[in-house]
Amino acid sequence: MTDLAATDDLFFNRTGMDRDRVQGMLDDALTGMDDGELFLEYRQSESLVLDDGQIKTANFDTAQGFGLRAIAGESTGYSHASELSEAAIGRAGETVKAVRRGHTGSLAAAPQGTNRALYMEDNPLALVDFQDKVDLLRAIDAYARGKDARVRQVSASILGNWQAVQILRS
Repeated sequence: MTDLAATDDLFFNRTGMDRDRVQGMLDDALTGMDDGELFLEYRQSESLVLDDGQIKTANFDTAQGFGLRAIAGESTGYSHASELSEAAIGRAGETVKAVRRGHTGSLAAAPQGTNRALYMEDNPLALVDFQDKVDLLRAIDAYARGKDARVRQVSASILGNWQAVQILRS
């Protein structure tokens, strides 16, 4: 799967949004602007904390949303939401249109694409079972205690974040 196909799945297939309609809303919102873009984001994070042989904290969070930016002359309009829907993007488009009042601009050309795949496509948080993460923390605890009998307290943690982003331009 290409990087674009992976993010298309997250931002369009799973949300029910239509890519062409979203692009049309973006084009409408940025008409007469000098620049702007729609930034789509999906993020997952987890943390596990072991203290003295016991899991004290286990958190998992998913966040998603978008930001829409429009630039007209010296003015910048920005709108964002944690809801990924065509309705929310439409409302954001209406909001950022306020910066073009009295301005007639022409949209700047998009920068040349230089993106390279730096990371694997799979979400690394899902690649290791929860129990394996707990076992690793317990192994760290046992290792530290085994190194010196004077060790009285061991704290260890695992933190992970995964983020997918797609930027649409008019």
